[in-house]
Amino acid sequence: MNKVFDRDCRQCPRLAAFLDQVKEKYPDYYCGPVPPFGDPAARFLIVGLAPGMHGANRTSRPFTGDHAGILLYETIHDYGFSTAACSESADDDLRLLDCRITNAVKCLPPDNKPVGAEINTCNSFLANELQTLKNGSVVLALGGIAHRAIIKALGLRQAEHVFGHAAEHAVDERFLLIDSYHCSRYNTNTRRLTTPMFRDIFARIKQHLES
Repeated sequence: MNKVFDRDCRQCPRLAAFLDQVKEKYPDYYCGPVPPFGDPAARFLIVGLAPGMHGANRTSRPFTGDHAGILLYETIHDYGFSTAACSESADDDLRLLDCRITNAVKCLPPDNKPVGAEINTCNSFLANELQTLKNGSVVLALGGIAHRAIIKALGLRQAEHVFGHAAEHAVDERFLLIDSYHCSRYNTNTRRLTTPMFRDIFARIKQHLES
């Protein structure tokens, strides 16, 4: 089976060097490629951008322990995709139900900004993960970079699948791709993304999966 994750990956020199620096400063942090989290057979895949410095890079679980994860995990729980509304550490009791969370880039990038070469290098892992989805699944892209990484992983034309909040893109019979602004602190504080906007996305996802 093709890999969807490699704990020992150091293919991106800038990211590998940065993780080494962060590990020296925070020796208790995970500081490595962050694995997908959730049900391996899930019909709902959430794709974020990359681990946060004091979130997944610390805990080893996507969106766990940072501000962006607060709204995400609350909403996941409200729509029946998890057993709890808060994820604080990788060894807590939270389980995802028919849901999995991954990132377009598996390692923490400086200033939360991966460069194009790093996104492209990590893209094979995302492509392999997308191949595991069953027909009728839903993929949620959190932000434009995640959206474009998904389109690239599928070998589709970016111009024919433009990112936009609440935009939907049918991918053959395999799955529906839905876009959302990222649930980052900046987007929620500026109200570019509000809680009702985010909940509406999840309501549509739930309806699609139930139909």
